[in-house]
Amino acid sequence: MTHWFHRNPLKATAPVSFNLYGVASSPAANKICNDLRTARARLLDMFTDATCTPEIMKKSSDEYFSLIQAFILPLDGTTQENKLRFIQNFKWTDTLQGNITSAQQDAVFELVSMAFNVAIWYSKFASRLAGKENITEDEAKDVHKSLKIAAGIFKTLKETHIPRLITPAEKGRDLEPRVIDTYIVQSQAEAQEVTIARAIELKHNASLIAALSFETANFYQKADHTLNTLDPECSSKWKKYLQLKQHFYMAYAHCYHGQTLLAGDKCGEAIRSLQEAEKFYSRAEALCKEYRQMKGPGSTAKPSEQLFFKKLGTFIKNTLEKCQRENSFIYFHKVPAEAPALELKASYGLAEPTPFELPPLSAQCTPEVYATFDLTKGPKEDKAKAKHDEEIKPVKEPDLKPQKDTGCVVS
Repeated sequence: MTHWFHRNPLKATAPVSFNLYGVASSPAANKICNDLRTARARLLDMFTDATCTPEIMKKSSDEYFSLIQAFILPLDGTTQENKLRFIQNFKWTDTLQGNITSAQQDAVFELVSMAFNVAIWYSKFASRLAGKENITEDEAKDVHKSLKIAAGIFKTLKETHIPRLITPAEKGRDLEPRVIDTYIVQSQAEAQEVTIARAIELKHNASLIAALSFETANFYQKADHTLNTLDPECSSKWKKYLQLKQHFYMAYAHCYHGQTLLAGDKCGEAIRSLQEAEKFYSRAEALCKEYRQMKGPGSTAKPSEQLFFKKLGTFIKNTLEKCQRENSFIYFHKVPAEAPALELKASYGLAEPTPFELPPLSAQCTPEVYATFDLTKGPKEDKAKAKHDEEIKPVKEPDLKPQKDTGCVVS
C-alpha cells in the first residue's frame, strides 16, 4: 500500500573528517580516526541506498557505533569523562526544520543524531516494503518488526542517551521530548496497524479487532496531542496525518464493536455504534483532503486512495444496513441517542518497542591506544573545515514509486 504512511525527511549532516593530526599520535590511533571517517560515510550512504536491507543497516550502524564509542566511554580505568568526547564538532539538520542546522562539539550528540536517523530509516524501510504489490506474510512481519525497532531506538535515545547531552535540544528539534515522543508513539501505532490488518485478514474475533483499533486510535490521538505546543509551521501537516489516522481507527473500532453488539443481540446499540463509525469515517475522509493541501515537511501520504481505506467505508455501510434490517424484522430495539462507550482493552497484539542496545566497543579501541591520543598537542587545522560552514543540503532520498494497489490489508 504505497503512500499509506506519512514520513518526515531524513536528517542531513555535514561531513566529518576525524583528522586529529597531532592528537592521534600513534598509527593505531590514526587508524581509529580513519575507520571512523570511512564507517560514517558508508552508513550515510546506506540511508539513501534503495537496496539496503535491515541486515545491512544493522551491520553498517553497528560498525560505526562500535567506533564512535571510543570518543564516549571512559577508557582510562576511571569514571572521568572521555577526553575525546568534546574534540570534534558535529552538525546536523532536524526532520522538521528544513536546512536549519544544530551543531555541538560532542560525540554524544553525534551518536544520538546518527541513531535517530537509523530509526527514521527503519520507519521508511517499513513504509517502502508495505508499498509493495502483493506483499507476503514474511514481508508483513518485516514491516511490523522494523516499526518496533524504530520505536525502540527512539525510546532508548530518549531515556538513556539524550539526557547525557551537555547542551539540551532547542524547541522543535528532533531530540526534544515532544518530537521524539511523537516518533515513539507513531511507530508503535503503525506497527499495530499491521496487527489489525492481519487480524482482519484471518477473520479474528470482532471484539479483538475493535479493541486493537481503539488502542491504535488512542496512540494516534496521544501523538497528535504531544505536538499541540509545537510551532504549527513545522508540525501542522504531521498533526493532520495523525488526526486522520486516529479517526480512521475510531471508525474501525466502532464498526467492529457494532458487530460484537449485534452478536450479543443488542441490535439497537449496534446500529448506534455503526452510525458513530460512519461519522468517524466521514471525518477521516475530510481530514485526508485537508492533509493533502497542507504544506510542511515530509512525504504526503494518500490513505483515502487505498483500497484498505475504501473497503472500510463499504463495510460500515453494509454492516449498518444489515443491522437495520435485522432490527426491523426481529429485534425492534430502540436506537440510543448516545453511542455505546468504547471501554475496550486489547489483551493481544499490542506493539511494544524492541529494546535497542549499542554494539560492544570496537576491539581496536583499547586503553593502550586511547592513551596515545594526546590532547596537549591540539589538532592541526583541518583543510576540510571551510566546507563545514557551507549550507547542508537535504538528503536526496530514493523515490517511492506507486504500485498497483491490490487491496491487500497489510497496511
